[in-house]
Amino acid sequence: MTTATTIRDRKLGATGPEVFPIALGCMGMSGVYGPAEEPESLATIHAAIDAGINLIDTGDFYGMGDNELLLSKALRFFREQVILSVKFGAQRGPDGSWLGYDARPAAVKTSLAYSLKRLGVDYIDIYRPARLDPNVPIEDTVGAIADMIDAGYVRHVGLSELGPETIRRAAQVHPIVDLQIEYSLISRGPEAQIFPVLKELGISVTAYGVLSRGLLSGSRIAGPTDFRSRFPRFSGQNLSKNEELVARLKVIAADRGVSQSQLAIGWVLTKGDSIIPVIGARKRTQLSESLAALDLRLTPDEIAALEAAISPNAVAGTRYDEHQMRVLDSEK
Repeated sequence: MTTATTIRDRKLGATGPEVFPIALGCMGMSGVYGPAEEPESLATIHAAIDAGINLIDTGDFYGMGDNELLLSKALRFFREQVILSVKFGAQRGPDGSWLGYDARPAAVKTSLAYSLKRLGVDYIDIYRPARLDPNVPIEDTVGAIADMIDAGYVRHVGLSELGPETIRRAAQVHPIVDLQIEYSLISRGPEAQIFPVLKELGISVTAYGVLSRGLLSGSRIAGPTDFRSRFPRFSGQNLSKNEELVARLKVIAADRGVSQSQLAIGWVLTKGDSIIPVIGARKRTQLSESLAALDLRLTPDEIAALEAAISPNAVAGTRYDEHQMRVLDSEK
């Protein structure tokens, strides 16, 4: 199996740090897919660090701050080994409801202050708005993060789910190291207009949803608290149609001697050295399976065949619900 000593790191943008080719996303450790066990979550984070993973992603709204508190425990003795990526801006009610986004400069700095406290750190490596606040120019939001860089509380600016025009405007204010956006075999939308702009500006991609929230791995909805129950791709006839695609992927993976998860992750890894898949492993077994994708070498012919067999045009349902798709800047 590939080891951390034999893996080439990938550069995060033109101005960012070098990172392991796979990152760890911690959202699933705070209840969005149903209950998670803290001891196993902590063990998974530590196993990721031991394997060489150094980019760890969270959001201040994951579990209403619970995810940051979890990371504060996990990273108590590992802070200097880790590049922390934190999203902010999503507003939530006591019942867990989504209330919109707030990326005003004052809100940027207030959110940062609370994140630093919950995480128990002196600085955050990459700070990013979770979405575009339609009421605030992106220049103001990025400018506030730049102020925090000057003050020593942040190292780099990242973005999330933004479209080409907004990315260009943000990059004029301060260098951007990465755009976090959904990208997978069945979600290839960014390839057409967004990725060319990122390449031009020297911005990397931290790709989340590489397993389409478990759809490509065959994961099932865990219950009413599983947020996937509200997504079109996991509902009714859409799910039945999409499971046919997953079965096709499973056959191709078996012929290659790997799992469908490893094949899906391996495909993302082949799409360019500036793309870093963010793996939402909640358990050490999931982490080990994901890391094995680093050993997979796909030829151009295999990639072409895979993309033809698993076409995004064949996917039933959008990646988010109708409202979110309408307000996502990356979808405009």
